[in-house]
Formats: sequence, C-alpha cells, structure tokens
Amino acid sequence: MKFIINGGTLSHSLNSVMGLIAKNNTIPIVENFLFVLKENTLSISATDLETLANINIELQQAEAMGKNAVCVPAKEFSSLVNQLKAIPLTIFVNEDYSIDIVTSEGKYSFKGLEPDDYPQMTQIEDANVFTINSAMLVKAINKTIFATSTDDFRPQMSGVFLEFSQKGLTFVGTDSHKLVRFRNVTYATEDARGFILPKKTLNIIQRILSSVNEDIEVKVENNTSNIAFYFGNYIISCRLIDGKYPRYEEAIPVDNPNKLIVNSSALISTIKRVQIFSNPTTYKIRIAVTDKRLTITAEDSNYGTRGKEELPCSYEGEPMELGLNAKFLLELLNNVETEDVCIETSRPNRPCIVLPYEETEEENSNSDESLLMLIMPVLL
Repeated sequence: MKFIINGGTLSHSLNSVMGLIAKNNTIPIVENFLFVLKENTLSISATDLETLANINIELQQAEAMGKNAVCVPAKEFSSLVNQLKAIPLTIFVNEDYSIDIVTSEGKYSFKGLEPDDYPQMTQIEDANVFTINSAMLVKAINKTIFATSTDDFRPQMSGVFLEFSQKGLTFVGTDSHKLVRFRNVTYATEDARGFILPKKTLNIIQRILSSVNEDIEVKVENNTSNIAFYFGNYIISCRLIDGKYPRYEEAIPVDNPNKLIVNSSALISTIKRVQIFSNPTTYKIRIAVTDKRLTITAEDSNYGTRGKEELPCSYEGEPMELGLNAKFLLELLNNVETEDVCIETSRPNRPCIVLPYEETEEENSNSDESLLMLIMPVLL
C-alpha cells in the first residue's frame, strides 16, 4: 500500500486507542497496530485481546501496491508520528512488510509483521440494538467509573453495570465501600436486561467522545457475551464481564429521616483541610451534626495530631455523630454539580446517601437524569 495522510490526523487516531496497547504482552502481535487499506479507506485496529478498536480514515490519495495489510509496531510508530503532526506523510508498505514514512525532510523505516494472526472483531449475533446520545454516555461514564473496584478477585465489580428497565437506563459503579447510580428515564424500556462493561473499554470511549465538539448518536449492539459501539469513524467492541452484578438496589436504604444540607464547595474545602490530620491508612473523619452546625474532626493518635472545623448547615433529624472515610467522601462530593449537597442517613452505622440538592422541588423534578451515591460508614 501507498497513501498520503496528514500527520495530525494520523497522530490523533493512534493516540485515541493507544490505551489498548500493552507492553510485554504474552501475545506479541497485539503490541502492534493493524493497518489495512481498502480502496481509499485506511482501517486502523488496536486491541488488548479483551477490547478491540477500529478506526476508518478516508484518504485523498492511496494506491494498491506492495502489501495492503500490515502490523505496525505501535509504540515506536506512534512516537514518530507524534513528532510529525504538522506535515503530510507518505507511507509505503513493501512486499517484505517493511514500512517507510517519507516526508519533505526525511525518511523513516520500520519492520512490520504479517497480519494473519492479528485478532479480528467478533461478529455479534442475535444482538440487541439501541442508540444513546454521546453527551449522556460520557456523563454517565464520568459519574460512575471512579466508583468501580480495583480488586481482581471481584471482576463483576471492576466494571460498570448498565441496566435497562421501566425506570430508565441505569449505570452503576461500586467497590462495596461506595456506590454510584446514574439514571436517565428517557431510555425506559419494557425489556429488562443488564450487562457489565469493562472499565478500560469505557475509558477509551469516554476519551474519544470527549474530544468530539458536538453531540452525536452512538449505536450499540450487544448480546450476552459481547458489545460494540459505533460512532463517527470508530467501532469499539469488547467482551462483557461474566457473572452477576451485586443486587445493588438492596444496599440503598429507603427510609432516611436525618437530612443534612450543606454548601458543596465549602464542605469539600473543609474535608480537604481536616483530613490532613486523619490516619493515613483509614482516612477516618468524625462528622457531628446538629440543627445549624456541622463539625468535622480528624485525629491521628500515633502522632498526636488533630484538626477540627465547623461550618453552617441545614439539618432535619436527631443530633448525630458518624465516621466516614474522607477519601471516599471527597470522591462522591467531587461528583456533585449543584451548589448544595444533601446527605441522608438513618443511624450512624447505616449507609449514607449523598445527593445533589436543588432549592426547589420544581428544579429537582424537571431533569430526566438522577444521581444517587452511597458511602458506607466506618467505626468511630
């Protein structure tokens, strides 16, 4: 193959899927990109064996010569192309699978590999098909992915759970210490189903869609074992995580008479200062709340340090003290986009619900989206 492509276009495409390229993989072929030329379309693939990304780029000039498919060393090739963003590149793939990049200032050569053993995208049979707005998808990923587990022994909790039901389309992430549920009611369906998506796949999709300057429709196909996302000139497919997701709804308490309302940014700033004095292993802080005052303290008995701050709040319920992990609580609070946040609980040893708070019920009811977060308490 021979084709001419803008260096910036090629660099952007390679970088968008570079996260799939792993070093020292047990199967060396996946340390490469797969380039395939069909007429005037260059197809670029990257995979980590679990997820496969494909990009199609329309070319102005291309010729069928030499080999029309080749595996390109990903790290070295992309490193060079990232330095050649501002100029056009003429790329040759020769009969021996060697690759030449020619510019107005130089020539660079790589050794390519035969493409026969490169993994191919799985065809999804008996697929469910739906479309989703890209802005909503990015938001749902951002709101939930940070709450997923990093424990390899609980693979079901290492991904984000997508669930269709009469209530809408729900995204859930949890690591058993915290839980986030993001729901959009416009995608409600009578056909209830759910599946668990790997974190790496969602990170790739989020990164690509976040770079697009407009809302686009994302077509999704899935069956019980695989899923594929189609948008723009990309196809991202992966294997779904096997197993049943935890029954997360049972972990969410429904009767929470104690309600704390406080300014989000003020609470975040206070916790950041006070947590400096917490034990670096537990990050435990003590929250004491009365009618109009919220007191947050932390101490590390090993070093004799202690921090304490108060801030105004609105509170309905009995005076209460509870212990929380400051690190986890900050992760949830940083996910709140409203000026105020509402924290609800029933007893100090029960989970706390963290919700965005609006001044009026009307503002609360107008949105098609809802966000609920949960944090487990720690022993005082």
